[in-house]
Amino acid sequence: MSHMQSYTIGQAARLLGVSPDTARRWADAGRVATHRDDSGRRLIDGRDLAAFSVEVAQNGTGEDDVSYTSARNAFPGIVTAVKLGDVAAQVEIQAGPHRLVSLLTREAVEELGLEVGMQATARVKSTSVHIDRA
Repeated sequence: MSHMQSYTIGQAARLLGVSPDTARRWADAGRVATHRDDSGRRLIDGRDLAAFSVEVAQNGTGEDDVSYTSARNAFPGIVTAVKLGDVAAQVEIQAGPHRLVSLLTREAVEELGLEVGMQATARVKSTSVHIDRA
């Protein structure tokens, strides 16, 4: 029999893409079940968090405006670098622990008004996704 992974409120928040305060409010409201470990930390069982994450994805978090796109992998973050060439550009976004780099046209960067320090969302669409066990 395997031991079920449990997550702290902070870990759950990162996985859900919300603030720890939002995850804590959801737990306080009973939207996701928690229990305390021996040291008093509030934990969420992995299976409960997985089910809740599907519910949040289907129903939305209520924190963001609705976005209409076919790309399902969205990484909201902050622009950390913009490198402009004559025709192409490179934009880096730090989204939580993830650094994403996108190559796009200079014209697109200028039309979007992308600058270091502004909020942006990187959306990834791929035909091949690899999963590693943590």
